[in-house]
Order: sequence, then C-alpha cells, then structure tokens
Amino acid sequence: MKYGSLILEKKEYVYLKRMLNISEYENKFDNKEALKKLKEELKEAHIVDDADMPKDVIRFNSKVTLFFENQLEKTFQVVAPLDNDVSNSKISVFAPMGAALLGYSEGDTVVWNFTQGKLDLKVIKVEQETMFKNIDVAI
Repeated sequence: MKYGSLILEKKEYVYLKRMLNISEYENKFDNKEALKKLKEELKEAHIVDDADMPKDVIRFNSKVTLFFENQLEKTFQVVAPLDNDVSNSKISVFAPMGAALLGYSEGDTVVWNFTQGKLDLKVIKVEQETMFKNIDVAI
C-alpha cells in the first residue's frame, strides 16, 4: 500500500461510519463480508482534510482504472450507494468491489474476493471527479 494505510477525507469518513452503522442491520450476503472488512480498515485509516487529500487516492466519485490478473483492464467510478449504476460502470462504495477499493491509491494492488476466489487488482489510474461535497456532515 503506497501510503501505508487507507487515506480518507474527513467528511467522507464520517459519512461512511454513519452508513456502516445503519447498514449493520442489513443481511445482504453479497456485501456483508466486504462491509465488515471496510469497517475494520477504517479503524486504521489516516483521516485528512480535503485540501490534504492526495489526488491519486480512491474516494467517492473517483474514476478508477484497474488491471485484473486475467489481463483485463476496466474503468469504474466509485460512488455513494444511491448513485450505484452498474450498467454505467458506477459501483457503490458498499458493493464488494467498491468497499475493497476505497482509500487505496495508484500503484496499489488490492486483493478482492470474487465468487471464483481471490484476485489481485492493480490500480493503474485514479481520476478525481466532482468531490463529495453535496452531503452536509457535522464533524
């Protein structure tokens, strides 16, 4: 991991913590383990102000280009749960892949559990779109 731990912006971190506390009561099998892992990673995450957020870290609305072990290259956008739209390559931060990517950066390799088993995903490129400013969070 390029920066040693996950890096998250303060407002996004607070939003995630609140949403994870609410989602704890959901029983969706496909994302239960991913959310549990994300919750554990948040305990060790480095929390920074928006101005101090490195540009190559995956956050809300980041467009991420990944290189898969099977030589496939694909670009996704990591979004808030309500903006999830798989047909347009927008993946919720609470989907297993979205949860796995959040806080990692260009050059990192992320291990992700597919139904066929674990695969290494290499983060090739991170592009920042509109930042996560439309949610008002009291810190």
